[in-house]
Amino acid sequence: MKIAILGTRGIPNHYGGFEQFAEYLSVGLVQRGHEVFVYNSHKHPFQDKEFKEVKIIHCKDPEDKIGTAGQFIYDLNCILDSRKRNFDIILQLGYTSSSIWSRFLPKKSKIITNMDGLEWKRTKYSKKVQRFLKYAERLAVKYSDHLISDSVGIQDYLLNKYNIASTYIPYGAKIFDDPQEILLNQYSVSPYHYNLLIARLEPENSIEIILNGVVESDTELPFLVIGNHQTKYGDYLKTKFSNSDKIRFVGGVYQQENLNSLRYFSNIYFHGHTVGGTNPSLLEAMASSCLICANDNVFNRSILGNDAFYFTNESDVISALQNFKKTSFQTITESNLRKIENTYTWDIIINQYELLFEKNLSVEK
Repeated sequence: MKIAILGTRGIPNHYGGFEQFAEYLSVGLVQRGHEVFVYNSHKHPFQDKEFKEVKIIHCKDPEDKIGTAGQFIYDLNCILDSRKRNFDIILQLGYTSSSIWSRFLPKKSKIITNMDGLEWKRTKYSKKVQRFLKYAERLAVKYSDHLISDSVGIQDYLLNKYNIASTYIPYGAKIFDDPQEILLNQYSVSPYHYNLLIARLEPENSIEIILNGVVESDTELPFLVIGNHQTKYGDYLKTKFSNSDKIRFVGGVYQQENLNSLRYFSNIYFHGHTVGGTNPSLLEAMASSCLICANDNVFNRSILGNDAFYFTNESDVISALQNFKKTSFQTITESNLRKIENTYTWDIIINQYELLFEKNLSVEK
């Protein structure tokens, strides 16, 4: 098959979840004998025309000059270029800034869209932006030949909202089995004697609820907050919790071995995401043997089941911090590792995408 992947800033990953996914998927599909193209921003630090035999197409991306509007122009440039390539499959990762250009997608290609999360639910967006995101979602549903949901919650939503079936294929992760205790020194913590949160510092990730619980709890363990805090909301959080000696705003950590070791040696790992599908950071926490306390919602429960603690308010956070120690819950962490091995490894995910592409090509548009 000749396959294109649109909707990311490009590979190799220098940004986030969809970029990491595009990297693993594209390389995996090439190894299975397919011809794969990934669209990259022209500003991407990787400027070669191939990455591990994946062909790279750089398109003009003016986001650095005109802000968010540049994302829409970048997506349009990618779609217009795709019209010249005679792709069998075009996989779109997300729809936020691309679906308004859907009518320009090539008619002869099968258009498959990973619907990501419920973007319009994000509280950081104004009501006007949320209305636009709902409109963009409708366009993606209308112009796609097939939809992918990376969560059963998203799958149920699409069926109930649009009466349309989608294929559930989750995100992937790699088992982490090489923890390096020495890496903790730079964060001034010791194994199993700190609690941890890794997330974008945004309201819908329950950051404030979790930190309120930390302040009110009796535990004296350090609480590391990993994520870029040089934002308006980050400034608000740092000001509000400036009197707490327990809370440490570490900032962004981008070295994967550091992140995984921090996860592995943490006492309790908090996952506060309330919006979206299978969040990559949740699977990475499971793959790093974390004892997880997650926001109680369908997205998180569909992944973790009974192998986690859950919170809905500050009292639940306090209870987790004061009552649970990772070293007492090895069966839970081992169960989550088996989930990664049996359901969420990259080989399994790539196989599911390959089969879906082949199935769609065998059906007349």
